[in-house]
Amino acid sequence: MRARTWVLLAGAVLSEVTATLALRAANDRPGWFVLVVAGYAAAFVLLAAVLRTGLSLGVAYGLWAATGVTLTAVAGAFLFAEPLTPVMGGGIALVVAGVLLVELGARHPREER
Repeated sequence: MRARTWVLLAGAVLSEVTATLALRAANDRPGWFVLVVAGYAAAFVLLAAVLRTGLSLGVAYGLWAATGVTLTAVAGAFLFAEPLTPVMGGGIALVVAGVLLVELGARHPREER
């Protein structure tokens, strides 16, 4: 894949994580909803751009979702003092492993008979 694909995907992930964290902040300060809407809109526009570069939907969405979950959980622990337990860490590891398996499967598709 080209570097542009990965830059767009990183932008999509960071936009989605920013919007999700702003959603948590908007519980106390409704002004954050502006960033929520802008962040989610940017995330979907950037994800669509990633798909136009040729990255398959399963891989693009899997990387987007797994990275987003991981970053959101870690950032939530630091910014909002939310728990980040060993069980949650195990769950994150399983999500990442699942996305890696999807990526490996996409690179080596089974031949049709």
